Amino acid sequence: MESYWDGPEGQECPRRTWLTTRLGAAAGLVASAYRIVLLQPSSALAALQMAATDSVTMATLGAVFGVTTCLSAQIREEPEDPLNYFIGGCATGAVLGARAHSYMTGTTACLGFGVTAALMKIGKKEGWRLTGPPKL
Repeated sequence: MESYWDGPEGQECPRRTWLTTRLGAAAGLVASAYRIVLLQPSSALAALQMAATDSVTMATLGAVFGVTTCLSAQIREEPEDPLNYFIGGCATGAVLGARAHSYMTGTTACLGFGVTAALMKIGKKEGWRLTGPPKL
């Protein structure tokens, strides 16, 4: 995922979108594997359908995030602003709400994904680390 951060924001939108789409599809495959193990579908066809649905949904969410973040950076002409990531996360949450046919799910996901994505961008800019020894 490190190659996503290579280059300035708001440029190379197709490459960035492809990277987020692949990440979403991979996350969907992992999540569907856990779901299949825990819920035990009635047939192999049902398991395959579950895996395909989950993977396509997550890939779509990744693509929406990548496109929205990149286009927001271009339109707003502020490529390093964390608000671009909030907008991308919020658009992703809105798509998830539309998929679930629920305004509440969309609103909650919009806020959750938006804040998480903005914090991720802020952390990347300021050098926050999740693992390893602290920088002194």
